[in-house]
Amino acid sequence: MRQPLPAVLAIDGGNSKTDVALVTAEGTLLAVARGPGMPTRLGDQTVSVIAGLVSSAAELAGLPAADGQATGGEVAEHLVACVANVDLPAEERQLEAMLAEQGWAATTFVANDTYAVLRAGLDDVPAAGAARHWGVGITCGTGINCVGVAPDGRTARFMALGMTTGDWGGGFSLGMEAQWAAVRAADGRGPQTALRQAVPAFFGVVEPLDVAEGLHFGTISWDRIAGLAPMVLATADAGDAVARDLVLRLGQELFLLAKSAIVRLDLAGMPVPVVLGGGVVASGNALLIGEAERLITAEFPAADIRVLMHAPVGGASLIGLDEAGADPQAKHRLREQFAERSAADAHAPFPA
Repeated sequence: MRQPLPAVLAIDGGNSKTDVALVTAEGTLLAVARGPGMPTRLGDQTVSVIAGLVSSAAELAGLPAADGQATGGEVAEHLVACVANVDLPAEERQLEAMLAEQGWAATTFVANDTYAVLRAGLDDVPAAGAARHWGVGITCGTGINCVGVAPDGRTARFMALGMTTGDWGGGFSLGMEAQWAAVRAADGRGPQTALRQAVPAFFGVVEPLDVAEGLHFGTISWDRIAGLAPMVLATADAGDAVARDLVLRLGQELFLLAKSAIVRLDLAGMPVPVVLGGGVVASGNALLIGEAERLITAEFPAADIRVLMHAPVGGASLIGLDEAGADPQAKHRLREQFAERSAADAHAPFPA
């Protein structure tokens, strides 16, 4: 007799890593596979990255038909994929169709990765009077993005395409600003800062302009810029004024995203949950989180700020359990297992 399929195949695809989880209807976490982040542009490579991890997760869970191919057979009842760089509704539907073609699940749902952060930070039973889970979710990892959902289902979203759509923040922005400040400290155009030495040291070179040259000629990968974020946070904690200003600016950006979503959805004055997640936030930096909380509560005293320290794939899994009609106990059980994994995986690459 064929064993019952897991209820949920959950995918959280970030810029720096992708997690795939398999979960039963009772909230048992069967397997988690982690691999590369999502490509910048949606395409066949996006499906290829996910396919490899689906195969790995199925194998870890002891399921048959993990053949490593894009189409490897049904592995769950419901597929939920919350994916970075899928920023527009049309892109969500495009990836939804591409994943449904793989035959991994009977139902397929795709959303931007901000939805995973939001759901992970919300209670397992919608608030009284609300037809659905609602609140504001902000992800701050390699990049930054936000989604707001009102109790009646209205949404507030951001294109999150970078500077062209008014976006600043996340590990890549912190890294670029740190390099900018380091060069200007070295040539006298800007104030002195410990970043002048710390940035080139991170890349194993001597001067900030050595970093610029490496980026220009390709000997230093642009993908490594986001890796400067932990150093910027640590330099700020050590009292460096330039680094502190960068971290405070990021805290203000988290506030501005929350403010925009709250105002656009007419949620001011309501106890709106504001979930802050992503690898930079999950580092637990007190200066960053404190600044965001201070600004949000000053403008919206009723807001309920929640800092997500667990992997957002837990949120994608909870969306899947919602779809499967699982009871609150199953969702609580799943949360506990992800919390245990987070405690054991505190050394995970940053930013996640």
